Parts: sequence; C-alpha cells; structure tokens
Amino acid sequence: MRGSHGKFYWNELMTRDVARAKKFYADVMGWSFDAMPMDGGMTYWVAKMGDEPVGGIFDIRGPEYKDVPESWMPYIAVDDVDARVKKAVKAGGKVTKPVFDVPGVGRIVILQEPGGAGIGWMTPAS
Repeated sequence: MRGSHGKFYWNELMTRDVARAKKFYADVMGWSFDAMPMDGGMTYWVAKMGDEPVGGIFDIRGPEYKDVPESWMPYIAVDDVDARVKKAVKAGGKVTKPVFDVPGVGRIVILQEPGGAGIGWMTPAS
C-alpha cells in the first residue's frame, strides 16, 4: 500500500530549469502539471499521468541550493518522521533540511545516509 512505512512514496525532480523539465516529461511521458503554490512565492509542480499524481518538480535556482546537483530525490514513507530522524542521526545519518510540514501533504525531512546519498522521509498526511 502506498504510504506504508518503509515504502517509497514520492519522487521529485530538483532542477534549475523547470520549463525545460516540464516540456521534456510532457513530450516524452505525456505528463501534465498542476501548480502548487509554496511559501515565498515559489511554485511546486505536481506531475500527473491522467488524474494520477506521479511525481513533482522542484525549482532549485535559489542560492540556498547552489551546491545541490540536479537530480531525482526519492521519498520514503515513515510512521513517525521525528522519531525516525533521531534514529537516523544515531545511526550516522545527517539532517540536511530539518523536519518541516507541508499542509495536506505531510511531515518531511531531508537526510544524507552515512554513504552520502540524499533521501527524503515523510509521514504522509492522513
């Protein structure tokens, strides 16, 4: 079941050229995109295949993302993101973006696992 603890839940493309990415995935996959306003006037793009959300596109042009490479970021559903972050840090993980809430979506953290790979964990909203 999607959203179950320990299963991959969401994928998000982090890019500096949202228009190029949207055109590529629209042309190649047939995806459409819905705008989701974010804090600070940014827009998150929810990619859809028909009516089904399949991923997202996140703009990383801001200076706070200068060292972040363009890439796909997977998210794993967890039962309690706050408790799991404590375990991750104890096990050698590093928090790269502290826990935050996205209304209607869930509670999210971005981590680096001990080998350096980035991963998002989220407790999906009910």
